[in-house]
Amino acid sequence: MSTFVVFDLEFTSWPGALEHDWSKPGQLREIVQIGALRLADDHSVVEEYETLVRPVANPRLSAYFTDLTGIDQESVDRKGLPPAEALGDFLGFCRGQSVLSYGNDMVVLGENVGWARLRGEQVESGFLDARFSNVRPWLNTVAPVTAPVNVGRLWEVLGLPRPAAGNEHSALFDCYSFAAALSWLRDAGTALPEGFR
Repeated sequence: MSTFVVFDLEFTSWPGALEHDWSKPGQLREIVQIGALRLADDHSVVEEYETLVRPVANPRLSAYFTDLTGIDQESVDRKGLPPAEALGDFLGFCRGQSVLSYGNDMVVLGENVGWARLRGEQVESGFLDARFSNVRPWLNTVAPVTAPVNVGRLWEVLGLPRPAAGNEHSALFDCYSFAAALSWLRDAGTALPEGFR
């Protein structure tokens, strides 16, 4: 059975960070949560992946980030993995797969791998064993109603049932929303292009 992965990241943020592209001093897009689903050809879920990550440059989460995601400081301090460990584990989950995001999350992933390596930490797995693609431009073209929304609201603008427990800006919930949109498109006769698989 062939499979592919959809993933989503939640990373440190502050009021206005998105609008200013995280350009203010000290505002780095440090990953705090990784969510992913391994999907079969029929888009059924084969495996889930979810982990919290402890940011290094900004170890204290902003109130803005916590309000947006529901991820609190205590959970990250207690359950969060060191970045190099979490990144290596996730890249291992992606090994040999096509890995799809709704947006440029692979850029943020690359930034975080780079920072870990600059700190002298070893990230066990690398990018070369997986094929990362941003499918947002394609999805927005074939389903224009999706263009203005984030990944966690895809299910809603397509009029689909809530795909899982939780809310948008939770990485795993966002993956279920993404998978629901891909399944809806497939069922409507619009399959993922071969280049993404």
